[in-house]
Amino acid sequence: MKQSYFKYISGLLLFGSNGIVASFIALSSYEIVLLRTLIGSLLLIILFFIGKGKITFYRHKKQFLWLAVSGIAMGASWISLYEAYTRIGVSISSLLYYCGPVIVMALSPLLFKEKLTAFKTIGFLSVLCGVFLVNGNAFDGSGDTLGILCGLLSAVMYSFMVIFNKKAGNITGLENAALQLLISFLTVTVFVGFKQGFIINIPQSSILPIFILGLLNTGIGCYFYFSSIGNLPVQTVAICGYLEPLSAVLFSVLLLKETMLPLQMIGAAMILGGAVFGECVKKKSL
Repeated sequence: MKQSYFKYISGLLLFGSNGIVASFIALSSYEIVLLRTLIGSLLLIILFFIGKGKITFYRHKKQFLWLAVSGIAMGASWISLYEAYTRIGVSISSLLYYCGPVIVMALSPLLFKEKLTAFKTIGFLSVLCGVFLVNGNAFDGSGDTLGILCGLLSAVMYSFMVIFNKKAGNITGLENAALQLLISFLTVTVFVGFKQGFIINIPQSSILPIFILGLLNTGIGCYFYFSSIGNLPVQTVAICGYLEPLSAVLFSVLLLKETMLPLQMIGAAMILGGAVFGECVKKKSL
């Protein structure tokens, strides 16, 4: 159990540092995501076969289709997120991105027949108010509206990724992660091919951060995450999961010297607090 906690928290902190590592890569957002998914998926596939994993997805054709949709949504989500990183910074982008789980919670009555209680509604409204406070400058014309839209789009795509992944319940663990990341890579490959072709000029100074992002943050991070969540209590996984956006905000403030206004800090607290509140009440009722 201690090992599972260590791996899970390590995975979350690695994910939380994605924006920091990406800030040292002098490439476009979609080029970064292309290289990240390529390196990460290759590593997961290697780990899958080293661990003598069994290939089962071909037995569940319909569920594999849902997993493929989830992988496409992951690719679109990451492209939007990394574009938001470059436009509005890591901290605000991360907060917007993690509105995704709250969108899933709001849609759960329609998709999973879960009851939307008053407490969940309060949590959802708290997140919405937090988003408004964090990005209030966009409404007076002084903020980067396109960057905020990219951040919100990343959250919507994140929710699609989670929803369709839930429908692939029999494809689990490292096989699930490897397939999803591979499909995400193929999605981004098609996008980049139409956008600019496949010639990417990588500056020498960006080579090391690219490998760190692909191998450590993506490959090892996904391995830690997916190999540990099955051994931990569901509520622990849900609540501790918010270490990712929290660490992303802290890392960006400490390492990138990003600043947040007092109202944005209140908004950040409302986003994280509302999301955690919704998760707590949901798991307690179950």
